[in-house]
Amino acid sequence: MANLGNLTNTSEILQKYQFRMQKKYGQNFLIDTNILYKIVDAAQITKEDCVLEIGPGIGTMTQHLAEAAGRVIAVEIDKDLIPILEETLAPYDNVTLLHADILKVDLQELLEEHNEGKPVKVVANLPYYITTPIIMELFESHIPLISITVMVQSEVAERMQVGPGTKDYGALSLAVQYFAKPEVVARVPASCFVPRPNVDSTVIRLTRHTSPPVEVMDEGYLFAVIRASFNQRRKTLVNGLVNAGNLGVTKNQVEEVLEQMDISKTIRGETFTLERFAEFSNRLVLKRG
Repeated sequence: MANLGNLTNTSEILQKYQFRMQKKYGQNFLIDTNILYKIVDAAQITKEDCVLEIGPGIGTMTQHLAEAAGRVIAVEIDKDLIPILEETLAPYDNVTLLHADILKVDLQELLEEHNEGKPVKVVANLPYYITTPIIMELFESHIPLISITVMVQSEVAERMQVGPGTKDYGALSLAVQYFAKPEVVARVPASCFVPRPNVDSTVIRLTRHTSPPVEVMDEGYLFAVIRASFNQRRKTLVNGLVNAGNLGVTKNQVEEVLEQMDISKTIRGETFTLERFAEFSNRLVLKRG
């Protein structure tokens, strides 16, 4: 099977199967071999590793991963790509191909079945609309995760690294800070894809912390508080939390906690650091009882 990391071979396989891109899946296929090598190198893949690849597309990166890793589990949502993948990945007996929506898969069960529950490295080329849900699911599912190396739109990569008070700061920024260390690996211009997207991309590696940088009493509650704080960015923190309706605290209780922390009741969540969110959610847990 020819290497797919160029326009000629990619076009040939797409034409052979008369494949049509689906906008709902945000499909753009990489046609730059140098970027493929950078991604595999950045993910630090060895023969000892099992790689979970989300969205293999036509198998362009999967081929490189299969050559570098001991095992690859490739999960593809688009059923029309499965016949293509069965051809392009046929030479690799260390690849398990699954047709599934990664957000509907039981990740713990998946890794138990295909990797005996041992740690994995995730590699993915994620479309903009689904980046945050997938990364949050990978972290919050608590699968044995070493790192996530993803190609995302550049603005999303920026969002993963920014701090409080910026317009891009949000739940994704805080989740990445809580769970991992982000490092930009490569900038990828739009010209490296077919079809060509409207924006450039960035490859970023998120190396999982051995333990979070803050202590929280209830991790799930912390992220419920964080999401509620950013769901209505123009509202005050108090109103955002009360309107969420799933936190089990009253307006008075939220205001009491802010007062205990010597923080104004008109504060907005976008000004809170991870450390402040941790303290705030811990105090709310105690208030909630």
